[in-house]
Amino acid sequence: MVRIEGSITIRRPVEEVFDFVADERNEPSYNPQMTNVDKVTDGPIGKGTIWRATVVSGRRPMPMELEVTDYTRPSRLGTVARMTTADITGSLTFSPEGMDTRMSWTWDLRPKGLLKLASPLFVAIGRRQEKAIWGSLKQRLEVEPNR
Repeated sequence: MVRIEGSITIRRPVEEVFDFVADERNEPSYNPQMTNVDKVTDGPIGKGTIWRATVVSGRRPMPMELEVTDYTRPSRLGTVARMTTADITGSLTFSPEGMDTRMSWTWDLRPKGLLKLASPLFVAIGRRQEKAIWGSLKQRLEVEPNR
């Protein structure tokens, strides 16, 4: 298992950041590796919501299923992502800092098959990717808040 953690401060109210991130359909607007997201379950977004997504790894598109495992608005969002290459379990926490939001993440990656041998490599790659993704989210919400 590989653990990736980090945090970022976004100059937007905590409810706005939480709601934007909780709706996975927004992720392709700030994560270039995610090319498509569809909500599978009916009803409002909450615990038990399932999403199907396509992510690009290298140049190969891969299907991914995401399930919301914790939905405590506006402070905590837990998910499990299942792919053929790995399962990723984790959470995002959202804390107000004045008018800003401190968003922190913790992901536990469980590579499958031969990828287990490359686990140490996942730490460096994962940290870099998470910083880029959440930095792009920060840019999206601070510069283009009206989406």
